[in-house]
Amino acid sequence: MSNKGLIMDKIINKKAAGEKIVVLTAYDYAMAVLADKAGVDILMVGDSVGMVFAGHQSTIPVSMQDMIYHTQAVSRAAEKAVVVADLPFGSYHISMEQAVENALLLIQEGGADVVKLECNWQTLPILQRLTALGIPVMGHIGLLPQTAALFGGYRVQGKDEASAMALVDIAVAIEEAGAFSLVLECVTSEAAKVIGEKIDIPTIGIGAGAFCDGQVLVSYDLLGLTQGRIPHFAKKYANLSAEISRAFTEYIDDVKSGRFPSASHSFAMDEDEARKL
Repeated sequence: MSNKGLIMDKIINKKAAGEKIVVLTAYDYAMAVLADKAGVDILMVGDSVGMVFAGHQSTIPVSMQDMIYHTQAVSRAAEKAVVVADLPFGSYHISMEQAVENALLLIQEGGADVVKLECNWQTLPILQRLTALGIPVMGHIGLLPQTAALFGGYRVQGKDEASAMALVDIAVAIEEAGAFSLVLECVTSEAAKVIGEKIDIPTIGIGAGAFCDGQVLVSYDLLGLTQGRIPHFAKKYANLSAEISRAFTEYIDDVKSGRFPSASHSFAMDEDEARKL
């Protein structure tokens, strides 16, 4: 078994041991290096790259080419963390063959260890087929950003017994289909707790409360780099936007005033050669 395979087993076993799993999104090499060195368990290359990194209003415009490019950057940085990459909208909707081909591309070309799939009863056979072929898959239920526009937008899921039990049912089916783990997005804490009790694979929450086996945050939200409103469930651990703005302003002032570059930031000829010149 590969080193990453052993790490994945350890992540699965953390649930039984009661140890929390730490997940962060990453879209580029530099951010992934820092997160990997800090000790996160999973680096998630989400299709949220379209909104966070590229400025789109949704995840829909993100292509397979986009996902492969960003996954390559993150996978180059990941020495210990497992790399999970999203199958973007349209990459698994046409046929089973298309879904398999694109999942393989994320692993073979992108360098992902696991692919992630937004799950419902229609896409469940795709997940089952991928895992049957030996492709590790992370499921995703609750709020599904790729189809949110069809179901009333970005809303909390599992707010009543019927909808919560529907989430439990699909979660059990996802585990039975062979998923490595399961993301719960914008799910009530109560529903997330029951789901976690019903399945043995780890649950990774994003806006799903403290009962999940692990948590994922968008790194840009955590660092205070997100431009505009951050989600209610996100916690900001730093305000790097302010620090970056300060540095940019100082640089602009230094260039305009002539303070930069100074002699210490320049190259000089040998004195004799300079005199000849």
